[in-house]
Amino acid sequence: MKIDVLTLFPEMFRPVTEESILGRAADKGILDIRLTDIRDFSRDKHNRADDYPFGGGGGMVMMADPIFGALESVDAKAKKVIYMSPRGKILDEEKIRELAQLDSFVILCGHYEGVDQRVLDYWGAEEISIGDYVLTGGELPAMVLIDSVARLIPGVLGNEDSALNESVYSGLLEHPQYTQPREYRGMEVPEVLTSGNHQNIALWKLEQSLRLTKERRPDLYEEFVSHRNDKNEDGTKRFSKAERQIIDKV
Repeated sequence: MKIDVLTLFPEMFRPVTEESILGRAADKGILDIRLTDIRDFSRDKHNRADDYPFGGGGGMVMMADPIFGALESVDAKAKKVIYMSPRGKILDEEKIRELAQLDSFVILCGHYEGVDQRVLDYWGAEEISIGDYVLTGGELPAMVLIDSVARLIPGVLGNEDSALNESVYSGLLEHPQYTQPREYRGMEVPEVLTSGNHQNIALWKLEQSLRLTKERRPDLYEEFVSHRNDKNEDGTKRFSKAERQIIDKV
């Protein structure tokens, strides 16, 4: 997958896109994240890319011309263009999965008071938000978008099942995790996790996930338990008898 990022601050991305999972995916050729500095397309002798808004108001607005130049340089007319914006639709699993199916897309990062509306209108940009709050620019939201999409691309994660079993994607929040040592400062790892009984371990994880979800995300919990009697396409029960007992117990 190729992702073009248009920003005034390309150096903000390198510690994220060139390290850890994203960096390894890039080294393998699975991800190609290209950073374009919008200032490089400014016609101003000082490489200025913003100006005061028409109609007054506080702050500065990014000008259309440098952004148009940057978008044209990455052949954006042939790609999906995303603008990270607090007024956009909230990023969710459905949108992440949709983007993960694309071969390429472009992310435009706004700054200051945003970008000239003519950019969004002409390029048909889809506005996406990562939450109901305002940040100083679109760079951090863009990193969140890239990371969440990349995890669903085959080959990016070492374990292909990891993305499928992630908290929220599975329908429940993730159960508690433990590692060595088995005892630390008087706190023991739950005995069931060291029992070697895989069925009991799976049921314990389900129960813990249910309890956490019920407490912290009752909306997800209600949605999950409403399907406890559903059947698979072949007519078999979606959950085993033991699993349904756990669900009803919680």
